Amino acid sequence: MRRIVIIAAAVFLVGIGLWVGISEIGKHRANTAPLREVVVEVNGVPFTMEYFLDTLEIYVGNYISTTVNTYLDFYMQASNYTREEAIQELTSSALYDLSQNADNIGDMITDQVADDIVNAELMRQGADDLGIEVTTEEIEARLTEYGLPNDRAYQDLIRATLLQEKLGEYFDPGLNATMEQAHVQVMLVESEEVADEVTASVESGGTFTALAGEFSRNSTVEGDLGWLPRELMPTTLIADAAFNLTPGETIHRIHDTTATKNIGYWLIEVTGTQNATIDALVMLLGSQSEAERVKAELAAGGTFSTLAESYSQHESKTNGGKLDGLRQGDMGSIAFDEVAFNLTVNEVSEPVKDELAQTFGGYWLVRVVDRGNHELEDAVREELINTYFNDWLEDWSEQSAIEILLDAEKKQWAVSQILAAI
Repeated sequence: MRRIVIIAAAVFLVGIGLWVGISEIGKHRANTAPLREVVVEVNGVPFTMEYFLDTLEIYVGNYISTTVNTYLDFYMQASNYTREEAIQELTSSALYDLSQNADNIGDMITDQVADDIVNAELMRQGADDLGIEVTTEEIEARLTEYGLPNDRAYQDLIRATLLQEKLGEYFDPGLNATMEQAHVQVMLVESEEVADEVTASVESGGTFTALAGEFSRNSTVEGDLGWLPRELMPTTLIADAAFNLTPGETIHRIHDTTATKNIGYWLIEVTGTQNATIDALVMLLGSQSEAERVKAELAAGGTFSTLAESYSQHESKTNGGKLDGLRQGDMGSIAFDEVAFNLTVNEVSEPVKDELAQTFGGYWLVRVVDRGNHELEDAVREELINTYFNDWLEDWSEQSAIEILLDAEKKQWAVSQILAAI
């Protein structure tokens, strides 16, 4: 539900302001297009294909503008382009990606448009239920401020922005100047063995936050998190520790089978080679200790395919880890390639550490530094407001009748209409 915030994000409005030159697309649409067909409906409120195209035009423009402005300086320096040449090259590249749906760009943009149309209408209906509204004068003033056209798609975008601001004001008074919070330090390590090592290091005088930089396997949740209320703790497990355990120097260990780690360990056995390709059996394990235990089972007579089905976190586990005809780059892992394409046939590799792999399971190490009523910092207050807003909108969504009537063919047609007019 965090994507809801995109509706009113300043980044999106800035993106519109960086528009690179596509205009009046709607005038060139095919006359025979099914523009009156309903493609989104929210609690009985319909949105037609024509409205969808109007909104999609804004998002396509934002995508192109963002692409241009992200890479403009690089293109000018790397290729010695003038500013105009770099803009033209980047625009052409973005349009080509859209026309080919490269990396599912077209699908992602059309899905985002549909979701944001739904969320904006849910917000409007829910705010009305709370007696919160945005006036025409407020919308027109904001359109003028941003220099945007005064048409329905832009009006609705601005209405959503203003409603979100007002809903933030609605939730803000419910927050006191202080509230119960906990000051915690956190890291996710890959195994019990590493948890023992880190704990021993801290007990010997090591600094928790410094060790987190070395051993943490989840960069989004590590180190000193500062003072946070329960609602903003990264996970329920960490929240329970933060608000139930005694503050102090003790490091609390929590096993979490669902935690995501940015590391994995491959076990690889090459079963055959053909020119530049290999046939292989592979396993992706969540920790070095687990990989070593599985390799020991293999050495004791275990079957690779059977163990892969039991332990591997790679999608090939359903086929016993069997992958035939692999070329370098197919696995998206340099660490994998460096070992796999140099292995002797029928030799099982040592555990191959891959910091680009993603695996599940690990141990949270949590230190509760302090706990009690603490003043709400501005950033924490803002996050709480966003949390309450998203929870409110999610509840409203669950009570609502929502239909998105866009299939792959209609989405492709919609993108083609925008591109054909450029």
